[in-house]
Amino acid sequence: MLKRKSIDKDQAVAAIVNNDYRTADVFRKYNIEYCCGGKYPLHMACQIQGVEEEEVLRDLEAATREVNTSNTLDFNGWHIDFLTDYIVNVHHHYLRKALPGVKDYVDRFADGHRKKYPYLEELQNVILQLHHSFIPHLEQEEEVIFPYIRQISHAYYSRESYASLLVRTLRKPVEEMMQHEHDTTAKLIKRMRGLTDQYNPPENACISHRVTFHKLKEVDNDIVQHLHLENNILFPKAIAMEKELLQHRD
Repeated sequence: MLKRKSIDKDQAVAAIVNNDYRTADVFRKYNIEYCCGGKYPLHMACQIQGVEEEEVLRDLEAATREVNTSNTLDFNGWHIDFLTDYIVNVHHHYLRKALPGVKDYVDRFADGHRKKYPYLEELQNVILQLHHSFIPHLEQEEEVIFPYIRQISHAYYSRESYASLLVRTLRKPVEEMMQHEHDTTAKLIKRMRGLTDQYNPPENACISHRVTFHKLKEVDNDIVQHLHLENNILFPKAIAMEKELLQHRD
């Protein structure tokens, strides 16, 4: 777990990022160099770029704020509607922002290090595939699968007729999603881990290298939790509800 450290305006920008990779987003926002050229103290770097020091400090404090999720959360005990809302508002929202962001980090790092690390070209392709496949996947869930799951939940708990539901069965689209789209994502994540040695940069890695790997690992962790909630809790629950509704339909 990252431990929050106070940010000293006299500290070098590179040292700030080295202490907490999440601050890199803030420095990129203000176009402040934080890697090999990040030797200037924060207050001086702000003066050079013509940005307000206090504004940068506020953003840095926000970026390093701790948000902990308890391991005791009983996802399996949540109402199915609440679980779908959680997945959309936490995981979907994060990935829509993080996937383009991590792609940019990888692309920028690859531009200056491609010769030194030949695997970067394949890593770029993996990230591009992940971005192109997962964003439409999120849209399909929000526009088709999740609304139907909520209808199943409403019909199940209200003891309504199954005839009011949109389609005959959820099993086929969910199984296709789990077996095809989720399997494809899992393979891409596995390849990403292999190319980066489980996101472990070499000892002599520069700060940009380390930040990029931290970002990749963060995306990996979120996707793994996302797929767990769907494959092991949400979809099996929805299919079980639908099966019972089918058995008792008018």
